[in-house]
Order: sequence, then structure tokens, then C-alpha cells
Amino acid sequence: MDFELKTLNLDGAASEKCDVLLVLVDESFKPASDALSRLAADAVKARAFEAKPGKTLHAWRATGVQAPRVLLVGCGDGSPRRIHSAVHGAVASLRSGVRRIAICLPQAANGRAVRAAVSAVAEASYVYITTKSKPEACEIEKCVVGCADAAASKADFEAARGAAAGIAVARELGNLPPNVATPTRLGEEAKRIAKSGGFQCEVLGPREVEKLRMGAFMAVAQGSDEPLRFIVLRYQGAGASDAPVVLVGKGITFDSGGISIKPSPEMDEMKFDMGGAASVLGTFRALAELKPRLNVVGLVPACENLPSGRAFKPGDVVTSMSGQTIEVLNTDAEGRLILCDALTYAERFKPRAVVDVATLTGACVIALGGVRSGLFATDEALAAALQQAGDVALDPCWRMPLDDEYGEGLKTQFADMANVGGRPAGAVTAAKFLQRFAGAYPWAHLDIAGTAWKGGAAKGSTGRPVGMLVEYLLSQQQAAVARKAAPRSAAPRKAAAEPAARRKRSAKTAA
Repeated sequence: MDFELKTLNLDGAASEKCDVLLVLVDESFKPASDALSRLAADAVKARAFEAKPGKTLHAWRATGVQAPRVLLVGCGDGSPRRIHSAVHGAVASLRSGVRRIAICLPQAANGRAVRAAVSAVAEASYVYITTKSKPEACEIEKCVVGCADAAASKADFEAARGAAAGIAVARELGNLPPNVATPTRLGEEAKRIAKSGGFQCEVLGPREVEKLRMGAFMAVAQGSDEPLRFIVLRYQGAGASDAPVVLVGKGITFDSGGISIKPSPEMDEMKFDMGGAASVLGTFRALAELKPRLNVVGLVPACENLPSGRAFKPGDVVTSMSGQTIEVLNTDAEGRLILCDALTYAERFKPRAVVDVATLTGACVIALGGVRSGLFATDEALAAALQQAGDVALDPCWRMPLDDEYGEGLKTQFADMANVGGRPAGAVTAAKFLQRFAGAYPWAHLDIAGTAWKGGAAKGSTGRPVGMLVEYLLSQQQAAVARKAAPRSAAPRKAAAEPAARRKRSAKTAA
């Protein structure tokens, strides 16, 4: 879809050429003398419409308005979240014959409201058609977003447009059936994204992974006939000496549970178990659009987890790339096994931060539902940056604990650790397992098991947390520019040494 940002008030919006004009009315609305103001004021006076969230009113061939259809949409207090909800509902209600829409935001709307509107349009207009014999695609081709000051909102608009492109990729990959979205297909998609964006991509196969001694990753993959893939993406937007941010995405393209097989009901939804991988690939698609001035590495271990005569078993002991040994108590706790080797591989990039993204535990779904992703972090600044990014992108997370005591459940007499720690605090013990492989850098783990997809009648990928990741990376670009512009002094260097010392202590604790 083609998005355009314009400076528009209600008077200007009345002259906008489009099939449908969406006029968002907030609770502070004060009518002027233009045609759209009179339309809204008359509707409010007649009690046919009010500015409360969820309220709408359709008008056909309104006097003085160029668009044949006008949709008044209540957006409550006009906050970004209310804007997103209002626009999403309105766009989702549109039917065939709509190719060009225009949205006139309240005059008080800022850049974050513009971002919310773009995100909502992209989300509501997405339709999966790839494997349908008679597809019915969305017909909307152009969306004009109007606000009081387009120049002031341009950066937010561009960020939203880039993120929307990435979210669409993540949703599409997540929605593909598992016989299509194989590890090989993910590797091909990664190469395609890299080629279009002009950055590097390397896809490693079983032989290369064996040479790297990724024993935990290989153990999970050995039960399937589909060969594993280890994807390495490198976006170079800054100098070669600048430490990159590394994103790691869990790529289990189908999870049967392995020998510890899952119940049959809703097992079809386990095609979404590569939501972390899809979000990393989607984020790189957004990087291709936005071209921020920072370096980013993407790592995706991809394989299937299936039962067979070759599959790994409960009781097996595997050796990870780090050299640490793991007793497998449950083969359905496989995501952490492929991630731990990727986290060890990440050390070679000497990263400024590592964020892994995974549909890791059902326990996180019980804890947080489908509203917020679970956030675990060993670095306070990293945790705060991710939380703020999630709030800005309307893709929120919630900080979870990493107390040392939670790691006690991973003890076993047969290896350095077990791969599960029992039912209590399952999301936390899974994070504690990963922490043992992430001691060499600031690290965060996003458990997106509750947010990466929706089940039931609304079954489908959400594309989360691409929005959060994109906003986080853009904030890191801004922070890097600020650091370079700041005058050097002894005091900042001393202050900067304190987090490094904290990270060193954290690394010892994790080991």
C-alpha cells in the first residue's frame, strides 16, 4: 500500500479526492464553519454520533465534501492507542470498491498519533491470500494521512511506514503453512530481503552447523527430514568499528513437541512457532526501508521438531556450542536448545546488545495473555529502551524477574543443566536457561508466545514484536548520534564504566 502524509485540517480534507474520507473526532472537538465541522456538529447535536471510542457514522454525498463517502469516527481522548483502535475498526469495516482512502486526524494529533494511524491501516488491510485458490485481496491501494503539521510528524510517519512493511513480511511468513514455510524457505526469504535491501546474508546448512559444534541445535533438528538452516543477516548502516545490535529469532517452523508430543487440538497453530524468526526477518525488511545509521546482525536458527526414529529423546545429554552440557528432560522445550547455540554464536560480533525473540513458553501466555510480551533482561538500560520502544510502537512488553533462585530448578546430576525446571515459573526458568549462554554482553529475551499470533476464529500471525524492535533500533540510532555529538570528559567515561562492571558481574553469575 502507498501511504502519503499531508498537512490537512477539516476544511482541506473536504477537498481531498478519495473513495472514503475518515474524519476522526475526539472529545475536545470544537466545530468551525467548514462543511465537515458542520456535518459532525449537526450529528452530535442530533445525538446520531458522539466522539466516544467505537462510535461511527456514515454519510453519503455530504454537501461541500469531495469524497462520496464520509465516515465520522470517534476516538475518545485522541491518544495514540485510541487513534489506532478507531482507525483499525473503521478500515476493517470498509468493503469492496474502496481503492483510495484519506484520514483526517484531530488537530491536536502529534507524530505518535500519525504513527498509530498508519499502523492501524496496514494492520486492518492485511489479507492472507497466498494459498487460496480464489483470493479476495484488499482493494485499498492508497492512504493519505492528514494532520495539522506534516513536517513535524514526518519522522514518525516514515518510521511507521517502514515498520508496516516489516510487519507485513512477518505476518505473511507466520501465516504460511508449515509445508511451505520450511527452514529452506526461510533461508530463501532472508536472501531475498537482503538482496532488496543491499545487505549481507549467509545461510548455513547441516555441514556448516556441525563444524560450529552446535550440538543443541542439531539435536532438535535430527528428527526431521527437512534440513536445518542457520541464517546470518548483516545490516551495515554505521562504521565497521561500531558494535552491532544482534537480534536472534527462534525459527521452529513446526513444533510437534517431538517425542514429548503435544496434544492434537490446536497443534496446527504450531506453525506459528517460528514467530521469532519471522519478526527478525520482518525487522530487516523494515531496515531496508528506513536505512538507519547503525549496525544490526540477525541470527535465525531454523528447523522442525518432529518425532522419528532419529529424534532426540528425554534423557539424552547434548553438548552446546558453548561446551556446556544439557540433559533433555522434555523434547517440547526445544526452542531454548536452538537459541542457546545462536546466543553463543552471537559473541563473535562483540555486540553492544543482544535481543532474542521467541515463542518460548506457554507459561508466559498464562502470565501475560495476548496483551504484552514477556521481557527478561540483564541490563537495565536495555530493558528500559525496549519497554519505551514497545510503548511508542503500541507493541508493549512487561518486565519479568531473573532472580538467581529461579535457576535452581535447572540443576541435574547428569549434565551442567537440564532443559526444563518444572511447571512453576516456567517462563522465568526458560529465561534463566538462556541467560547461561548470554553472559558476554547485555542481553534481553522477549517471550512472544502470547503475542505472536491469535488463535480460534481470528487465527493468524500478528507480526509482533516487529514494531517494538524497529522502534528500539531507531532509538539506538538516535542515542549513537547523541553520544558522538557529546563532548568528551572524564566524568562520562567513569559513569560508562559502571554498567560494564555490572555486566561483568552478571556474566559471572550467569556462568
